[in-house]
Amino acid sequence: MLGKLTINSIPYHEPIIMVTVFTISLIGLGIVTLVTYLGKWKYLWYSWFTSVDHKRIGIMYIITSLIMWLRGFADAVMMRLQQALASSSEDGIGFLPAHHYDQIVTAHGVIMIIFMAMPFIIGLMNLIVPLQIGARDVAFPLLNSVSFWLFIVGVVLMNISLSIGEFAQTGWAAYPPLSSKEYSPSVGVDYWIWSIQISGIGTTLTGVNFFTTILKMRTLGMSMMRMPVFTWTALCTNILIIAAFPILTVTIMLLTLDRYMDTHFFTNDMGGNMMMYINLFWAWGHPEVYILVLPAFGVFSEVVATFSKKSLFGYNSLVWATIAITLLSFCVWLHHFFTMGSGANVNAFFGITTMIIAIPTGVKIFNWLFTIYQGRVTFNSAMLWTIGFIVTFSIGGMTGVLMAIPGADFVLHNSLFLIAHFHNVIIGGVVFGCFAGLTYWFPKAFGYTLNEIWGKRAFWFWMIGFYIAFIPLYALGLMGMTRRLSQGIDPSFHSLLTIAAFGVLLIALGILCQIIQIIVSIRDREKNLDLTGDPWNGRTLEWATSSPPPFYNFATVPIVDDQRDIFWQWKKNGFVHYKQPKQYEPIHMPKNTGTGVVIACFSLIFGFSIVWYIWWLAIVGFIGVIVTWIVHSFNENTDYYVPVEEIAHIENIRFIRNDKGIRKC
Repeated sequence: MLGKLTINSIPYHEPIIMVTVFTISLIGLGIVTLVTYLGKWKYLWYSWFTSVDHKRIGIMYIITSLIMWLRGFADAVMMRLQQALASSSEDGIGFLPAHHYDQIVTAHGVIMIIFMAMPFIIGLMNLIVPLQIGARDVAFPLLNSVSFWLFIVGVVLMNISLSIGEFAQTGWAAYPPLSSKEYSPSVGVDYWIWSIQISGIGTTLTGVNFFTTILKMRTLGMSMMRMPVFTWTALCTNILIIAAFPILTVTIMLLTLDRYMDTHFFTNDMGGNMMMYINLFWAWGHPEVYILVLPAFGVFSEVVATFSKKSLFGYNSLVWATIAITLLSFCVWLHHFFTMGSGANVNAFFGITTMIIAIPTGVKIFNWLFTIYQGRVTFNSAMLWTIGFIVTFSIGGMTGVLMAIPGADFVLHNSLFLIAHFHNVIIGGVVFGCFAGLTYWFPKAFGYTLNEIWGKRAFWFWMIGFYIAFIPLYALGLMGMTRRLSQGIDPSFHSLLTIAAFGVLLIALGILCQIIQIIVSIRDREKNLDLTGDPWNGRTLEWATSSPPPFYNFATVPIVDDQRDIFWQWKKNGFVHYKQPKQYEPIHMPKNTGTGVVIACFSLIFGFSIVWYIWWLAIVGFIGVIVTWIVHSFNENTDYYVPVEEIAHIENIRFIRNDKGIRKC
């Protein structure tokens, strides 16, 4: 009746896992107790969990991604400690068993790519894109809610694997034959499959939603070449999502059929080929890199122009470079496996395209540098993250061009040199971009700024710690150390591995500073109120409203004139604000609904039960999803008109707060 699920599925013999689970359970119980004591469950349900407001959904995405970021970083700490200790001990074992270390390696990659970077980027898009194009919400608000809660299902499944069963021991890409049932008979790969599959469906829906929103819901006068750069990068990102994520969905489904129904798509038996999986995976996987980094490029474009007090240099070239990267990102996937026998001609083609895609990326670097040149630069934490990105990403890009040469890649592939390169571009590009975006738009979301002192401390710990943690990996890779080693490591690697572990410690201090920054900022929020709607002298339409904006964003539809930087003014009192209209009209808005939460609950039941082969419960979960969607389709009360009195009341409050903010400035 319970399939493969038994009492032995709980890893009670693993002290590290059980202590972790116990600690997480205590924290969770404490949060539940606190919310219950404060009587906030009703508020959370009606104002947040059932919300279809793009801003609140974006905030929930970012909060969840930050939680998963801490989980993924904990895995990174354990990996570095294990390697440092294993290289110094006489038995070469360290403190983690090999099977546990392999789970950590897989979980770290999946969490940081799928459950940290992706939701953070999507959260920023949710928060800002509708505001930048003058829309009141996304094209499909309910679909936005469903997408978020499907992502939450993936997060929950990922974390359940920590305490019930195990996670995959395959590496985050889950290559066959290691991910086949023959070599991974336990449920680890199944957890990997269904956590990514369910959240990936939500991401695909997000891509459709934002693609439609940007193309069809721009305000009057907002032509394509007047859109802010962040919106342009969001558009290209969602094109990539629509084109690439179905590849991942089909690939994982074929792997699922291999495991559940003994088909042979990715085995050497009966005509299958594991190389087909690798091609399909990276046909998604390399566009995924640009799905992550393009919105970060948009963030840096907004930040560098704002804090250099100049219009962005080369707007047109930057837009076309973004489009070029979008197209070229589908022509480079094979460089991930140059060493796997594709042949000289194929390797040469993909090596050349990999070098070519560096050109539009280089164009962007020069756009940002020339924007900074002769600007009146404000070195706050958002700008520091941007400058740190330019330096770090450039180093990662140069090592990437080196590895684009098939002959060099034959030497460096599967070494720590590759790991250092990958983290150079992902941390330096995506993670620094997330932090810059969080700092830059935090006052837009909450109405007060983040503490700059702790923000700068966090940056310097991160920046110094990053280089100490990853530059030694370049040297270790050149010395011949391969990745994913956990035991029996050459003692000659110990000193550099210890230095790398110390760098991780400095990054941990940077993370601690960020946590303190948020706590201090919340504590001192009354001192740091930025209610003028324009705390950073912002240049784009999202700064035209109060901070935070009302749930309907704009009481009247804004109109964009001939200027691209429509709110860019530098005068003594040069703030440009959203102007209070003389009269209001009712606003058509969608109602909050619990449909997304219910679908997510049934999806979680389906995902967990199919991992453990509890077929009857899986059927219940699947039917529950379908029935919930059908029932919702018959609900005619899915929207309402905001009455004029309510709009006028909210607007009056907003303008009183704006006046106070202006006087404060």
